[in-house]
Amino acid sequence: MDFRLSALAPVLLVTAACAQVPQKPATPPKPAAPAQAAAPARHPAAPVEAKPASPALPKQELTSQILYELLLGEIAGQRGHLTLASDAYLDLAKRTRDPRIAQRATEVALYSRLPQQALEAAKLWLDLAPDSEPARQTVAVLLVSAGKLTEARPYLEKLLAAEGGNPGMAFLRLNGLLAKQQDKKAVLELVTGLAKSYGQLPEAHFAVAQAAWAAGRMDLARSESAEAMKLRPDWEMGALFRGALLQQTSVATALAYYRDFLQRFPAAKEVRLGYARLLVNDKQFAAAREQFRQVLQSAPDSPEVNVAVGLLSMQLKDYDAAEDYLKRALALGYKDPDVVRLYLGQLNDERKRFPQALEWYGSIGPGPVYFSAQVRYAAVLAGEGKLAEGRKHLHQIVATSNQQRVQLIQAEAQLLREAHAYQEAYDVLSRALDKLPNQPDLLYDRAMAAEKINRLDVAEQDLRKLIQLKPYHAQAYNALGYTLADRTTRYKEALELISKALELAPGDPFIMDSMGWVQYRMGNYDKAVDFLKHAYAGRPDPEIAAHLGEVLWAQGKRDEAKKVWQDSLKENPDSEALLTVIKKFGQ
Repeated sequence: MDFRLSALAPVLLVTAACAQVPQKPATPPKPAAPAQAAAPARHPAAPVEAKPASPALPKQELTSQILYELLLGEIAGQRGHLTLASDAYLDLAKRTRDPRIAQRATEVALYSRLPQQALEAAKLWLDLAPDSEPARQTVAVLLVSAGKLTEARPYLEKLLAAEGGNPGMAFLRLNGLLAKQQDKKAVLELVTGLAKSYGQLPEAHFAVAQAAWAAGRMDLARSESAEAMKLRPDWEMGALFRGALLQQTSVATALAYYRDFLQRFPAAKEVRLGYARLLVNDKQFAAAREQFRQVLQSAPDSPEVNVAVGLLSMQLKDYDAAEDYLKRALALGYKDPDVVRLYLGQLNDERKRFPQALEWYGSIGPGPVYFSAQVRYAAVLAGEGKLAEGRKHLHQIVATSNQQRVQLIQAEAQLLREAHAYQEAYDVLSRALDKLPNQPDLLYDRAMAAEKINRLDVAEQDLRKLIQLKPYHAQAYNALGYTLADRTTRYKEALELISKALELAPGDPFIMDSMGWVQYRMGNYDKAVDFLKHAYAGRPDPEIAAHLGEVLWAQGKRDEAKKVWQDSLKENPDSEALLTVIKKFGQ
C-alpha cells in the first residue's frame, strides 16, 4: 500500500456515504499486504478480487470530525505514523459503520503490521457486509495466522460452501494457508473436519493427505492420497504427491508408480518430468534422458528441458548430442545463458577441445558464474601446457570474498600439482597458511601436497589440526588414515582413523577404498577385496581400480586383476595411478 497514491480514496468513500444518494458504491482500493504480515493479499487462500456486495450505506453528514479523522489517517500514514493511521481509521469505521471504511481500516492495519487491530477491523467489515467473500477470507486468514484454528473453522466452512460447485480450489489452497501453524496435529484435525462433507471430492482427500504427511501420519497420508487418485485417476498433481509419498519408503516403488501412471496417461507432462528427475536422483541417467526426450517431443521449444537433456548427455559422454541440446537451449533464450556457456566450456574441456573451451569460458560476462568460468579458463591454459599463463590469469582475477581468495589459491595449487610441480604447490599453500593459519580447505590441500614431497610430518600435523578444528570432517580422518596405511606401518592407527571416517560418511566409495587398502596392508586380502569391490561399484575411479587390481594380483587372480586395470584404462588412459601399478607388475 502506498499512502501517497491512495490518499484520495477514503475522501471519495466518505463523500459518497454522506451524500445519502449513492447510485453506485465507490470501488474500494485493492488491499496491499505488508511484507512480513500474514496479509490476505499474499496468501494462497487470501481475498481475491471480486465484485463486492452492495450493502446499505449509512446516512450521515460529512462532519468536521469525520473529515478530520479521515485526513488524520491519510496524513499519518504518508508520514510513517502507521499506528496512528490505523487507530484513526478503525475509530472512523466504528462510528460511521461504513463497510468500505471498515475495509480500508483492515488494509491500513495490515500494512501497519497490527494483526489484532486488523482482525477487529475485518470482523467489523464482515459484520457490515455479511455477504462479502473478501471480508470472510480476510477474517479466516487472520484467525489462522493467530493460531485460532477452532475459531477460524466456521469461517472456512462458509468459504468452502460459497465456492458452489467448485470447492476444489479452496481445498487446494487450504494447506498453504495453514502451512505456518506449528501444531500439525491440530491442523490435521481441522482439515479432516472440513473435508467430511466432501467425500466425493478428490481435492478434499488430497488436502487431508497433505495435512497427514505434515503431521507425520504417513499411513493416513497414503490412504487419503490413494482415495484421491481413485476419484480422479488422471490427476497429475495427485500423482506427483503420491509418488513423493511412496518415495519416502522406496524409490523403486515410486518409480514403478510413475511408470504405471505414464503407461495409462502418456500425455502427463508434469508426471513425466517428475519421473525423469527421480531417475536422475537414482543415477539412472540413460532412462532419465529418454523421459526428457519424450517431453521434448511435445515441447521442443522448452529451453529448460533442452538443458536437462544436454546435461544428461554430458553425463553419458554423448558429447555431440550434449552440445546440440545446449546450443539449442541458448538459441531458445534460456533464462541463465551464462550457465549454459559454462556447461559448453566444460563439455569442450572434457573433449580436450581447448580453443573452443576457452572461447566459451571467455564469453561469460560478470555474474554468478563469472568467477568459476575464469578459474576454468586458467585451468585450460595450464592443460594446454601454458602453466605460466594459467597462473598469471588466476592472479588477475579479482576476488570479492575470502572464500574466493581461498578458491584462487586452491586453483593455483591444483594447476601446479597437475603439472607435477609438487614443491611449488606446497609453497603456494604454505604462504597462504601463513596469512590464514586455520583455514580448513588450505590445511587439507597442503597436507595432500606435503605427502607428495615426502613431508609426512607436515601432512599429519595439518590433518590433525583440521580434525581438531572440524571434528566431523570425514575426509580429514580418511586422508590421514590412508596416508598412514600407505606410507607407514602404523596400520592399527590407520584402521581406527578410517573406521571413524566411514562412521561419519557411510558408503563413501573413497573411504571404502581406504578401508580396503588398509586391510590389504594388514594382510586381510578377502576383506580388502570386499571393500574395494564395493567402492569400485559405487565409483569406478581409476585409483580404486588400481588398488583392486593390486589386491586381486596378490591373491593370485591375475587375469581378473588385468581385466580391472585394462577396463579402467580405456576410460582413463592418462591415469597416473593405473599406469604406475601396471608398470609395477610388468603389464
